[in-house]
Amino acid sequence: MLHHASLAIGAAVVVGFSFYFFYPDPSREAPTSTTTPLSPSHFTPAKVLMNEVSGPDTKLLELIVPPELLPQFDPSESPFAPIWSVYIKDDDIQVERPYTPLEGVDGDGRMLFWIKKYPKGEVGRWLHSKTRGETIELRGPLRTWPWREDEWDEVVMISGGTGITPFYQLFHSVISPSPEHRTRFTLLHSSRTPADIPPPRIMDKLSAFADENPERFRLGLFVDSREGPPHPSHLPTPSLGRIGKFAIEQCLGLNGRTSWWQRLFGESEKPKPLRKVLFLVCGPDPMISAIAGPFGRNLSQGAVGGVLGEMGFTSSEVYKL
Repeated sequence: MLHHASLAIGAAVVVGFSFYFFYPDPSREAPTSTTTPLSPSHFTPAKVLMNEVSGPDTKLLELIVPPELLPQFDPSESPFAPIWSVYIKDDDIQVERPYTPLEGVDGDGRMLFWIKKYPKGEVGRWLHSKTRGETIELRGPLRTWPWREDEWDEVVMISGGTGITPFYQLFHSVISPSPEHRTRFTLLHSSRTPADIPPPRIMDKLSAFADENPERFRLGLFVDSREGPPHPSHLPTPSLGRIGKFAIEQCLGLNGRTSWWQRLFGESEKPKPLRKVLFLVCGPDPMISAIAGPFGRNLSQGAVGGVLGEMGFTSSEVYKL
Protein backbone atom coordinates (compact mmCIF):
# COMPACT_ATOMS: atom_id res chain seq x y z
CA MET A 1 0.00 0.00 0.00
CA LEU A 2 2.83 2.36 0.93
CA HIS A 3 4.57 1.45 -2.35
CA HIS A 4 1.48 2.41 -4.39
CA ALA A 5 1.11 5.66 -2.43
CA SER A 6 4.73 6.54 -3.17
CA LEU A 7 4.21 5.86 -6.87
CA ALA A 8 1.10 8.05 -6.87
CA ILE A 9 2.93 10.86 -5.14
CA GLY A 10 5.88 10.54 -7.55
CA ALA A 11 3.57 10.61 -10.55
CA ALA A 12 1.79 13.67 -9.19
CA VAL A 13 5.12 15.44 -8.74
CA VAL A 14 6.18 14.63 -12.31
CA VAL A 15 2.83 15.75 -13.72
CA GLY A 16 2.94 18.93 -11.66
CA PHE A 17 6.52 19.62 -12.75
CA SER A 18 5.60 19.07 -16.41
CA PHE A 19 2.45 21.17 -16.08
CA TYR A 20 4.38 24.08 -14.58
CA PHE A 21 7.20 24.13 -17.13
CA PHE A 22 5.37 23.20 -20.32
CA TYR A 23 1.84 24.53 -19.95
CA PRO A 24 1.61 28.11 -21.31
CA ASP A 25 1.23 30.42 -18.33
CA PRO A 26 0.68 34.10 -19.19
CA SER A 27 2.04 35.10 -15.78
CA ARG A 28 5.48 33.79 -16.80
CA GLU A 29 5.52 35.49 -20.23
CA ALA A 30 6.05 39.08 -21.27
CA PRO A 31 2.65 40.63 -22.03
CA THR A 32 1.60 41.98 -25.42
CA SER A 33 0.62 45.64 -25.82
CA THR A 34 -0.83 47.43 -28.83
CA THR A 35 -0.79 50.86 -27.20
CA THR A 36 2.47 51.10 -25.21
CA PRO A 37 5.73 52.17 -26.94
CA LEU A 38 8.14 49.46 -28.03
CA SER A 39 10.02 48.12 -24.99
CA PRO A 40 12.01 45.07 -23.81
CA SER A 41 9.36 44.48 -21.13
CA HIS A 42 6.49 43.58 -23.47
CA PHE A 43 5.77 42.33 -26.98
CA THR A 44 4.59 44.68 -29.72
CA PRO A 45 2.73 43.43 -32.82
CA ALA A 46 4.49 44.09 -36.14
CA LYS A 47 3.27 43.44 -39.68
CA VAL A 48 5.20 41.55 -42.36
CA LEU A 49 5.93 43.82 -45.34
CA MET A 50 8.23 41.45 -47.24
CA ASN A 51 9.67 37.96 -46.87
CA GLU A 52 11.79 37.06 -49.89
CA VAL A 53 14.34 34.33 -50.58
CA SER A 54 17.92 35.64 -50.47
CA GLY A 55 19.99 32.44 -50.70
CA PRO A 56 20.10 28.82 -49.55
CA ASP A 57 17.90 28.62 -46.45
CA THR A 58 17.89 32.42 -45.96
CA LYS A 59 15.30 35.14 -46.38
CA LEU A 60 15.17 38.92 -46.08
CA LEU A 61 12.28 39.73 -43.75
CA GLU A 62 10.93 43.27 -43.42
CA LEU A 63 8.61 44.15 -40.54
CA ILE A 64 6.86 47.37 -39.62
CA VAL A 65 5.87 48.55 -36.15
CA PRO A 66 3.25 51.33 -35.94
CA PRO A 67 5.36 54.53 -35.88
CA GLU A 68 3.35 55.89 -32.96
CA LEU A 69 4.69 52.97 -30.90
CA LEU A 70 8.33 53.93 -31.41
CA PRO A 71 9.74 55.23 -28.09
CA GLN A 72 10.54 58.92 -27.73
CA PHE A 73 14.04 59.65 -26.45
CA ASP A 74 16.82 62.16 -26.12
CA PRO A 75 19.05 61.76 -29.23
CA SER A 76 22.10 61.51 -26.96
CA GLU A 77 20.55 58.51 -25.17
CA SER A 78 18.95 56.63 -28.06
CA PRO A 79 17.92 53.04 -27.27
CA PHE A 80 18.54 52.38 -30.96
CA ALA A 81 22.25 53.22 -30.84
CA PRO A 82 24.21 50.29 -32.29
CA ILE A 83 24.49 47.45 -31.71
CA TRP A 84 20.99 46.35 -30.65
CA SER A 85 18.56 43.52 -31.30
CA VAL A 86 14.96 42.51 -30.67
CA TYR A 87 13.41 39.27 -29.49
CA ILE A 88 10.91 37.74 -31.91
CA LYS A 89 8.36 35.25 -30.59
CA ASP A 90 7.11 32.13 -32.32
CA ASP A 91 3.46 32.23 -31.28
CA ASP A 92 2.94 28.56 -32.09
CA ILE A 93 5.34 27.26 -29.43
CA GLN A 94 5.83 30.42 -27.33
CA VAL A 95 9.61 30.54 -27.89
CA GLU A 96 11.58 33.72 -28.57
CA ARG A 97 14.95 34.30 -30.22
CA PRO A 98 17.07 37.45 -30.70
CA TYR A 99 17.51 38.98 -34.17
CA THR A 100 19.45 42.08 -35.23
CA PRO A 101 17.79 44.59 -37.58
CA LEU A 102 20.25 45.20 -40.42
CA GLU A 103 19.54 48.93 -40.71
CA GLY A 104 18.08 49.62 -37.30
CA VAL A 105 14.58 51.08 -37.43
CA ASP A 106 13.46 54.01 -39.58
CA GLY A 107 10.97 56.75 -38.74
CA ASP A 108 8.11 54.71 -40.19
CA GLY A 109 8.88 51.77 -37.90
CA ARG A 110 10.39 49.48 -40.56
CA MET A 111 13.05 46.89 -39.67
CA LEU A 112 14.90 44.56 -42.05
CA PHE A 113 16.26 41.17 -40.94
CA TRP A 114 18.36 38.48 -42.62
CA ILE A 115 17.01 35.17 -41.31
CA LYS A 116 18.50 31.72 -41.74
CA LYS A 117 16.41 28.58 -41.42
CA TYR A 118 18.17 25.80 -39.49
CA PRO A 119 17.00 22.17 -39.40
CA LYS A 120 16.41 22.37 -35.63
CA GLY A 121 15.69 26.10 -35.41
CA GLU A 122 12.01 26.42 -34.60
CA VAL A 123 11.77 30.23 -34.74
CA GLY A 124 13.75 30.55 -37.98
CA ARG A 125 11.53 27.98 -39.72
CA TRP A 126 8.42 29.73 -38.40
CA LEU A 127 9.62 33.13 -39.66
CA HIS A 128 10.36 31.66 -43.10
CA SER A 129 6.69 30.61 -43.34
CA LYS A 130 5.30 34.11 -42.74
CA THR A 131 3.71 36.08 -45.59
CA ARG A 132 2.96 39.74 -46.24
CA GLY A 133 0.30 41.12 -43.90
CA GLU A 134 0.75 38.56 -41.13
CA THR A 135 1.49 39.67 -37.58
CA ILE A 136 4.69 38.90 -35.68
CA GLU A 137 5.35 39.95 -32.07
CA LEU A 138 8.67 41.36 -30.95
CA ARG A 139 10.15 43.10 -27.94
CA GLY A 140 13.16 45.36 -27.54
CA PRO A 141 15.42 47.10 -28.27
CA LEU A 142 18.09 45.28 -26.25
CA ARG A 143 21.66 46.54 -26.40
CA THR A 144 24.05 43.86 -27.68
CA TRP A 145 27.24 45.92 -27.59
CA PRO A 146 27.67 49.68 -27.10
CA TRP A 147 29.58 51.61 -29.75
CA ARG A 148 31.72 54.38 -28.27
CA GLU A 149 33.10 57.04 -30.57
CA ASP A 150 36.87 57.00 -31.20
CA GLU A 151 37.65 54.65 -28.32
CA TRP A 152 39.53 52.27 -30.62
CA ASP A 153 42.15 52.86 -33.28
CA GLU A 154 40.97 49.78 -35.17
CA VAL A 155 37.97 47.48 -34.93
CA VAL A 156 38.21 44.03 -36.55
CA MET A 157 34.83 42.36 -37.06
CA ILE A 158 34.89 38.60 -37.69
CA SER A 159 31.64 36.93 -38.69
CA GLY A 160 30.18 33.75 -40.12
CA GLY A 161 26.79 33.25 -41.77
CA THR A 162 24.07 35.51 -40.39
CA GLY A 163 26.57 36.62 -37.73
CA ILE A 164 27.27 39.50 -40.11
CA THR A 165 23.99 41.20 -39.15
CA PRO A 166 25.21 43.16 -36.07
CA PHE A 167 28.25 44.32 -38.03
CA TYR A 168 26.11 45.49 -40.92
CA GLN A 169 24.02 47.45 -38.42
CA LEU A 170 27.20 49.09 -37.16
CA PHE A 171 28.24 49.75 -40.75
CA HIS A 172 24.87 51.29 -41.63
CA SER A 173 24.57 53.42 -38.49
CA VAL A 174 28.17 54.43 -37.77
CA ILE A 175 30.76 53.53 -40.40
CA SER A 176 29.19 54.57 -43.70
CA PRO A 177 27.52 57.83 -42.56
CA SER A 178 30.82 59.16 -41.18
CA PRO A 179 33.81 57.97 -43.22
CA GLU A 180 35.98 60.55 -41.45
CA HIS A 181 35.99 58.47 -38.25
CA ARG A 182 39.40 58.10 -36.66
CA THR A 183 38.67 54.40 -36.08
CA ARG A 184 39.55 52.06 -38.93
CA PHE A 185 37.37 49.02 -39.54
CA THR A 186 38.00 45.59 -41.03
CA LEU A 187 35.28 43.01 -41.70
CA LEU A 188 36.32 39.38 -42.26
CA HIS A 189 33.31 37.27 -43.20
CA SER A 190 33.08 33.52 -43.72
CA SER A 191 30.44 31.60 -45.71
CA ARG A 192 30.05 27.90 -46.45
CA THR A 193 30.03 28.35 -50.26
CA PRO A 194 29.87 31.33 -52.67
CA ALA A 195 26.09 30.85 -52.86
CA ASP A 196 25.90 31.41 -49.08
CA ILE A 197 27.56 34.84 -49.25
CA PRO A 198 25.12 37.46 -47.92
CA PRO A 199 22.69 38.90 -50.50
CA PRO A 200 23.32 42.04 -52.60
CA ARG A 201 21.21 44.11 -50.19
CA ILE A 202 24.06 43.61 -47.71
CA MET A 203 27.17 42.96 -49.76
CA ASP A 204 26.85 45.62 -52.46
CA LYS A 205 27.00 48.50 -49.99
CA LEU A 206 29.84 46.94 -48.01
CA SER A 207 31.89 46.29 -51.15
CA ALA A 208 31.27 49.72 -52.67
CA PHE A 209 32.19 51.50 -49.45
CA ALA A 210 35.39 49.45 -49.11
CA ASP A 211 36.37 50.39 -52.67
CA GLU A 212 35.69 54.08 -52.08
CA ASN A 213 37.17 54.32 -48.57
CA PRO A 214 40.10 51.88 -48.39
CA GLU A 215 41.77 53.92 -45.67
CA ARG A 216 38.76 53.48 -43.37
CA PHE A 217 37.16 50.15 -44.21
CA ARG A 218 38.46 46.82 -45.47
CA LEU A 219 36.40 43.80 -46.49
CA GLY A 220 37.64 40.20 -46.71
CA LEU A 221 35.51 37.20 -47.72
CA PHE A 222 36.19 33.52 -47.04
CA VAL A 223 34.44 30.31 -48.15
CA ASP A 224 34.82 26.75 -46.89
CA SER A 225 34.26 25.40 -50.41
CA ARG A 226 34.00 26.78 -53.96
CA GLU A 227 31.27 24.30 -54.88
CA GLY A 228 28.19 25.63 -56.65
CA PRO A 229 27.65 28.93 -58.48
CA PRO A 230 30.57 31.39 -58.42
CA HIS A 231 30.53 34.51 -56.28
CA PRO A 232 29.27 37.78 -57.84
CA SER A 233 32.08 39.23 -59.94
CA HIS A 234 31.86 42.71 -58.42
CA LEU A 235 32.65 41.39 -54.93
CA PRO A 236 36.14 40.62 -53.61
CA THR A 237 37.29 37.12 -54.54
CA PRO A 238 36.75 34.93 -51.47
CA SER A 239 39.75 33.18 -49.97
CA LEU A 240 39.37 29.42 -49.71
CA GLY A 241 39.43 28.22 -46.12
CA ARG A 242 38.32 29.41 -42.73
CA ILE A 243 39.34 32.63 -41.05
CA GLY A 244 42.45 31.86 -39.04
CA LYS A 245 45.63 33.28 -37.60
CA PHE A 246 47.19 34.13 -40.96
CA ALA A 247 44.20 36.23 -42.08
CA ILE A 248 44.10 38.09 -38.76
CA GLU A 249 47.83 38.73 -38.78
CA GLN A 250 47.64 39.94 -42.35
CA CYS A 251 44.92 42.50 -41.67
CA LEU A 252 46.91 43.78 -38.70
CA GLY A 253 50.22 43.78 -40.56
CA LEU A 254 51.80 41.29 -38.16
CA ASN A 255 52.99 38.56 -40.54
CA GLY A 256 55.95 40.21 -42.22
CA ARG A 257 54.11 40.84 -45.47
CA THR A 258 53.05 44.25 -46.71
CA SER A 259 49.59 44.83 -45.25
CA TRP A 260 46.86 47.19 -46.33
CA TRP A 261 47.75 49.39 -43.34
CA GLN A 262 51.38 49.60 -44.43
CA ARG A 263 50.51 50.21 -48.09
CA LEU A 264 48.19 53.06 -47.18
CA PHE A 265 50.34 54.81 -44.60
CA GLY A 266 53.84 53.94 -45.82
CA GLU A 267 54.81 52.10 -42.66
CA SER A 268 57.79 49.82 -43.15
CA GLU A 269 57.51 48.26 -39.71
CA LYS A 270 54.73 46.45 -37.91
CA PRO A 271 51.98 48.63 -36.37
CA LYS A 272 52.84 49.99 -32.96
CA PRO A 273 51.82 47.58 -30.17
CA LEU A 274 50.14 50.46 -28.33
CA ARG A 275 47.59 50.84 -31.14
CA LYS A 276 44.22 50.00 -29.59
CA VAL A 277 42.57 47.12 -31.46
CA LEU A 278 39.19 45.58 -30.66
CA PHE A 279 37.92 42.28 -32.08
CA LEU A 280 34.18 41.68 -32.39
CA VAL A 281 33.26 38.07 -33.18
CA CYS A 282 29.81 36.78 -34.16
CA GLY A 283 28.70 33.57 -35.84
CA PRO A 284 28.03 29.89 -35.17
CA ASP A 285 29.29 28.65 -31.81
CA PRO A 286 32.06 26.44 -33.30
CA MET A 287 33.43 29.42 -35.20
CA ILE A 288 33.35 31.69 -32.16
CA SER A 289 35.14 29.01 -30.13
CA ALA A 290 37.83 28.59 -32.80
CA ILE A 291 38.44 32.33 -33.14
CA ALA A 292 37.95 33.62 -29.59
CA GLY A 293 37.13 30.72 -27.30
CA PRO A 294 33.64 29.57 -26.21
CA PHE A 295 31.15 31.62 -24.27
CA GLY A 296 31.15 31.17 -20.51
CA ARG A 297 28.29 30.00 -18.35
CA ASN A 298 24.91 31.66 -18.96
CA LEU A 299 26.29 33.21 -22.17
CA SER A 300 28.88 35.25 -20.31
CA GLN A 301 31.94 36.24 -22.32
CA GLY A 302 34.19 33.55 -20.88
CA ALA A 303 37.95 33.54 -21.27
CA VAL A 304 39.57 34.53 -24.54
CA GLY A 305 40.76 31.40 -26.31
CA GLY A 306 41.10 30.12 -29.84
CA VAL A 307 43.25 31.99 -32.34
CA LEU A 308 42.96 35.35 -30.59
CA GLY A 309 43.93 33.80 -27.27
CA GLU A 310 47.00 32.23 -28.88
CA MET A 311 47.94 35.62 -30.28
CA GLY A 312 47.88 37.14 -26.79
CA PHE A 313 44.75 39.25 -27.00
CA THR A 314 42.81 39.71 -23.77
CA SER A 315 39.20 40.14 -22.68
CA SER A 316 39.54 43.92 -22.95
CA GLU A 317 40.32 43.50 -26.64
CA VAL A 318 37.84 40.78 -27.63
CA TYR A 319 34.03 40.75 -27.47
CA LYS A 320 31.79 37.85 -28.52
CA LEU A 321 28.30 38.63 -29.77
